Amino acid sequence: MSSPSSVIDPDAFNAFEAAGWEERATTYHRTFLPLTRRVIEPLLDAASVGPGMRVLDVGSGPGYVAAAAAARDATAVGMDIAPAMVALARTLHPEVEFVQGDAERLQFADDSFDAVVGNFAIPHLGRPEHAAAEFARVLSPRGRVALSTWDVPSASRLPGAFYDAIQEVGAPPPSDLPTGPPFYAFADEPAFTGLLRDAGLVDLTVSTVAFSYHFVGDLFDCLVDGTVRARSLVFGQPEVTQARIRAALDRLMAEYAVDGGFDLPISVKVASGRAK
Repeated sequence: MSSPSSVIDPDAFNAFEAAGWEERATTYHRTFLPLTRRVIEPLLDAASVGPGMRVLDVGSGPGYVAAAAAARDATAVGMDIAPAMVALARTLHPEVEFVQGDAERLQFADDSFDAVVGNFAIPHLGRPEHAAAEFARVLSPRGRVALSTWDVPSASRLPGAFYDAIQEVGAPPPSDLPTGPPFYAFADEPAFTGLLRDAGLVDLTVSTVAFSYHFVGDLFDCLVDGTVRARSLVFGQPEVTQARIRAALDRLMAEYAVDGGFDLPISVKVASGRAK
């Protein structure tokens, strides 16, 4: 959802994402969490999270991954860049520790955790390679990192159909939308494993988590309420272009319509690696 010719400004992009998630904490929880929480157990499995382990959940949002790690009798810390997300997570999961922090500059010492996980965090970072290096730094020997990201739009129709609708309409990025890394960069499995390899991790794997998701409601409203980059891209357009994006999304979603909602194919990539 960025122009391929644009120059990435990671600092501006990270500031934009942080501000956006500060505003969208409760709406993300309402709209996207029923979907993204379906990936939590496969993500924790990829990191081999179990009893007694020290686990860092990066980009923890409303905190459900950290809470699930704690339910496996691990000692979990959830971290998010947005104070509103941290506050929401503390309210929802008072038994778990949550802190505000930057994934690209972790405030933790070397060898602090046995596992680092991030559920859909990596597409929202201006310097994913810096974050991956930080994840590896705070791992104990033989500790594991596991990260998830969306598969390509054709494989995962939420949020993929929204991306396709924007592309079909030809809506250009607004001038005030900072350019970040390509949203689907790590849907490419060699790129995803390369990110972890460059961070010094070994024993690399990428798996695909695929399922059908039954959605009831207005898909357009869900996507603009539960996203930051796509929301800004849409609402930065003239009203006539916004209407064209909605119409394109409605047409693309028609084939998935069932009585009372939509049955959407979802596909997610989960990459993992181990510290030496």
